[in-house]
Amino acid sequence: MGVVVIVLAAGYGVAAGLLLPRAAYRLSVAPGTPWRHSCPQGHRLRGWLGPARCRPPRPEPAPPGPGYAYGPGYAAGPGPVVPGPGPVVPGPEPAVPGPVHAYGPRALLPAALTGAVCALIAAAVGVRPEAAAYAALAPLLVLLALVDRAVHRLPDVLTLPLAAGAAALLGIAALLPGSAGSWRLALLGGGALGAAYLVLHLINPAGMGLGDVKLALSLGVALGWYGWGVWASGAFLGLLYGALYGLTLLLRGSATRDQGFAFGPFMAAGALTGVLLGGFGA
Repeated sequence: MGVVVIVLAAGYGVAAGLLLPRAAYRLSVAPGTPWRHSCPQGHRLRGWLGPARCRPPRPEPAPPGPGYAYGPGYAAGPGPVVPGPGPVVPGPEPAVPGPVHAYGPRALLPAALTGAVCALIAAAVGVRPEAAAYAALAPLLVLLALVDRAVHRLPDVLTLPLAAGAAALLGIAALLPGSAGSWRLALLGGGALGAAYLVLHLINPAGMGLGDVKLALSLGVALGWYGWGVWASGAFLGLLYGALYGLTLLLRGSATRDQGFAFGPFMAAGALTGVLLGGFGA
């Protein structure tokens, strides 16, 4: 049963990850800039989910030239069908769409990453109700990580619904039999981690953005579900992962002390580690 659940969770994660590249491309813009509505070649994008590949629209065929004559059985305009005068001249070639081209992140990375996250959650949490809640939130976290890595930004359109979704889904899980956490602690954990990151933002606004503060709300909810021990572990590991990455950049000479980097992926990685520890412990 456990293997089946892991395989199903991984399949769900891969399927969800395949839908993320287009949304990641459209959301990866600087603050104050409208979301992208077209690919780099200017073709309008349809929808938000799917691969980051674009097929140019089919162009309109050119009208017949002045030397074009309609053959027998065809008419140039309204009215009865009458034979056209003169020899039959070939008409315009049918218009065909241009070649497909890629414009954003490849689907392999988000699909593999989301599938791995969901499989790990299923292995740690098992068939308890909160596993479905965590798996449902995983694609949004991966999407946030892709956007943050691309433009160092965590959009409100993702962070705020993620926080509300985490609270709602775990609230539903708390009502179902077999759950192993506390919804009250989850809400307290979200508020506590959000407040902690707000203090860090006020101390150093350049190093900790408001997007990180809003992401901390949902991560705190996910961590608080299993208690304060898991909450503290996940919060600390997120800071530790980010600090180790920043130190590595400094030692390699790839960044300076004042240069920022995307911190959201490390926050998410720390929270995932804490949830896995909580799931195995429960």
